[in-house]
Formats: sequence, structure tokens, C-alpha cells
Amino acid sequence: MLYDKSKPLTKRNVIEFLRNCGIEVKTNTKARGNQGLYQKNRIDLSRNIKDDKAIAVLVHEFAHHIHSKIDKDFIKNSGTLEKLFDTKDIENIKSELINVTRLTDKNSRLTVFLDAKEETAKTIKSMQSAIKREYPDFLRSKKFPEFERYIKNSEAKYLVKYDAIRIMKGFFFKKEHILTVKNLENDFPDMPKAFQIYIRLCSMQRKQSKLARRINKLTKYYEKPTELFARYVSGYFMTPETIETVAPATTNRFLELLDKGYYKELKDLFDIFQKKY
Repeated sequence: MLYDKSKPLTKRNVIEFLRNCGIEVKTNTKARGNQGLYQKNRIDLSRNIKDDKAIAVLVHEFAHHIHSKIDKDFIKNSGTLEKLFDTKDIENIKSELINVTRLTDKNSRLTVFLDAKEETAKTIKSMQSAIKREYPDFLRSKKFPEFERYIKNSEAKYLVKYDAIRIMKGFFFKKEHILTVKNLENDFPDMPKAFQIYIRLCSMQRKQSKLARRINKLTKYYEKPTELFARYVSGYFMTPETIETVAPATTNRFLELLDKGYYKELKDLFDIFQKKY
């Protein structure tokens, strides 16, 4: 590849490099709500991203491009670390890559979701204790017969499964009536306190399940081989000393393969713009 190696590391120069690699680069899109997006030999860079972060995003998406060229399973199942690092011994590498991800992307730590999960668990435990003070035999894992007898003919029964429900009342002139867990005391002022707590407990359990699904989904995303690799490449390109400290074994293997040309044009990118390398 013919390229002026004296050019400084700028967003414009990196984009020029990528286009010289045959990649279509779009800078006037929203990248589907992401900072950047790679698909089919094309990189979309969000027009909303600042220039000081654009280079890291471009390198990240370029790493996806390189991955697609060395691993045929890239599109189907995000590839494998074994193929990315040309070794079957990837346990330590994966551990280091996860640490790099947590260092370079604070969202990957899932702090907000994990804190919410912990707070929800505490609330559920407190609600259970409150109910047991009046109904000592109450267990979340078993039916609550006293509640079921009370709720059988009440519209509040819908709130056991839903946080909000719309009910149409009237025969000829129907009027909409909305019931919510949040407005439980006002909608059902005569309901015993323990039963109100139980309905709210059911709502919190739904929230707990939703959080668990969200955490599992995000964890799978952040630990996809292609994402771990792209974050590592981008992180090492931008701050090699920091990443090398966090992931020494990964860096040794990466540089070994980079020198051999295993990562194809990625070597050119480092040769031209990464002064440390």
C-alpha cells in the first residue's frame, strides 16, 4: 500500500487510510444510534461524535473489518478468539480482554444495572418480611391463599401480572379506566396493607427478571469475541502503555501476529500512525 507515512494521526488521515484499503467510509450518518458501525466493507461514523473520539471509533470498526477477513464465522456467530489469536490457549487472553473492555468502556461494567439489581433484591426481601409479619407462613415460592381469596373478584387481580391495565367500563357509553401499581392505594383504599405490598412485590419481581435478562444480554454482547478484539485493538492503538499493563499476554501474542502480517492491513495502520509500534 502506497501511503505517506509522514502524515500525522488525524481523523481525516485515518479515513483516507481506510478508503485506500477499499473501505467505504460514511461520516454523515447516525450509525444506527451507535458511535460507529461496520457492515459489508463499509464503516459508518456517527456525525454526532467528536473528533477526539472519532479515531478510536474508526480503529474499532476497522478491527471488525480485519476480523471479517480472517474469520469466516465473523458474521454468523461473532467468530472465535482461537481464530483471532491463532491459538487454542485463550483462557488468559479472554480474561485480559474482558479487563481491557471494562477499562476502556465504563458501560461494560454494567454498574447501573447491577446496582439496580441489588437494590431490587433488597426491596423484595423487605416486602417479604413485611408480609410475613401478618402472614408468617408466606413464601414467595408458594401460593398466597389468603390473598387469592381476597383478590378473586377484584379488578386488582390484573395488577398481579401487569404494572398497568386499561379497563373499559359502561355498557352503551364506555369509559376508559386505568389501574396502576403506583396508584394502588387510591384505586383500592380498602385493600389490606399486606395485600397491597404483595402486589408491589409481584411488580418488583417482574423488574428483577427484566434486569436479569438485560444484564445477561449485555454481558453476552460485551464478551463477543469480535467486540473484545475490537476494543483491544482500539485501546492498544490509542494508549498502548496502559493496555499493555492490563493485558501483557494478549499484547505479546497480538504483536507477534501483527508483525507476521496475520492481521493484514492492520499492520499498515500501526506502521503509519502508531509511533510506539
